[in-house]
Amino acid sequence: MTCAPFEPLLQCPAPAKLNLLLHVTGRRSDGYHLLETVFQLINLFDWLDFEPRDDGQIVASSGDWPIEQDLAVRAAHLLRATAGANDHTDFGVTIRIQKQIPVGGGLGGGSSDAATTLLALNQLWRLHWPIDRLAALAAQLGADVPVFVRGQNAYAVGIGEELQPIDLPERHYVVIEPPIQVPTAVVFADPNLTRNTKPLTLEGFAREQSVATHRLPGHNDLQAPVLQRFTAVAKALSALQEAAHDFGVDASAVRMSGSGACVFAATDSLSIAASIAEAVAGAGVGRVHRCASLRRHPMIGTVAH
Repeated sequence: MTCAPFEPLLQCPAPAKLNLLLHVTGRRSDGYHLLETVFQLINLFDWLDFEPRDDGQIVASSGDWPIEQDLAVRAAHLLRATAGANDHTDFGVTIRIQKQIPVGGGLGGGSSDAATTLLALNQLWRLHWPIDRLAALAAQLGADVPVFVRGQNAYAVGIGEELQPIDLPERHYVVIEPPIQVPTAVVFADPNLTRNTKPLTLEGFAREQSVATHRLPGHNDLQAPVLQRFTAVAKALSALQEAAHDFGVDASAVRMSGSGACVFAATDSLSIAASIAEAVAGAGVGRVHRCASLRRHPMIGTVAH
């Protein structure tokens, strides 16, 4: 009995994330930094197409995809190799990506593309692996990939890979994309980086968060070194803080995501977010995105738990 040919999967979403806080709580003996963070998925997406091939090749195709390409292709090769299908010509694919998530912006675009690749190829190649098995594979690709594979907002510690699902209130975000990329390695190597922040803990975050007053608990330890080194990020953050303040948003709800360069303002009001976005649009500090929170990755539900 011959199986039906694999069907393409088109317009698969890869959502961005925000780090609502990012604390550097220590450093391991191998040099990796210990972190505490809260991942918030948002409706800013890359879009991926997966076209089956009958020659066994894994090919990436995109005109403006120079950085994340390797991670998505690595995800495809890793999944195929782990499935023991390296010599199976049916397990080929052409991956096409439409980039919308800023590259080098601290929004997890490359990690999300890799996660969507795992989720989509698990379906395309009819592997039917459960989410736990895919998440274990995702950890080999990078610390941020598992949160996208699991597809839920999460509190994370360790190097960012120890995840606990977290319920977050619906929020609206204004994200500014400065015209610059920030190298993550440079930020973590900064001698002035704080590396001993006391963890807030999941319970502390839940206790302190308050959308009613447009506040966010904690802070981002990477923000200060980035602002000192990258003027474009400092200008974007200052403009966003000023606009947010004018509409009653607390300064704690305006901060940088990840290692930058993107900065964001959080509010529980769609109209306030729209007003802030309009106010900063003409400031000339970067591209402005207006986003909403997501409770889950749109592709979750196609994979067994």
